Amino acid sequence: MQKKLKKTQVLAESAIMLALSIALFAVSDMIPWPYAYGGGFSLFGQVPIIIVSYRHGIKNGLAASTALAIFEMIMGFKNFSYVNGIAALMIVALADYIVAFGCLGLGGIFKNKIKNQTASLITGGITVCLIRFICHFISGVTIWSGYAPENMLVGVYSLVYNGSYMLIETIITVIGLVAVSAAFNFKKKDLG
Repeated sequence: MQKKLKKTQVLAESAIMLALSIALFAVSDMIPWPYAYGGGFSLFGQVPIIIVSYRHGIKNGLAASTALAIFEMIMGFKNFSYVNGIAALMIVALADYIVAFGCLGLGGIFKNKIKNQTASLITGGITVCLIRFICHFISGVTIWSGYAPENMLVGVYSLVYNGSYMLIETIITVIGLVAVSAAFNFKKKDLG
């Protein structure tokens, strides 16, 4: 009975954190961003998923992040209309959505490797932001290269374009993780 209750608690908390993440990403989509072709940062949208991963393990984190990735892909479905061919569609689906947002579930990977909760969360947050940046960078040089200015190398364009918003996303995520870590000790029994 206790094990079933724990599973229900984890599922409920994960669902709440997923809903919070979706809401934060949705609110963030209303913030004007100077680039016309997408990309942008969220107001702490990644933090809830990283917390799920840290508190309840990579498996639960990946489940929540995959659900977020699917939601983000549905919300960005118009981006698929700009590409042609199965390979291009697959790269957009994987690099811009499934892997890029799905990697957030790895945010708790350092929980048992770094004893300090805040340091563990920050390291996990920076790691998933780096993975997400790499995904968007790959998409930028393979699929969205036609949007690079004529006098700029495609790799430089993708680095600047994707790096600019992912740097902001990383900073905001780290700030959010530090604030959450300062407010909650996730190792206490009363938090699960």
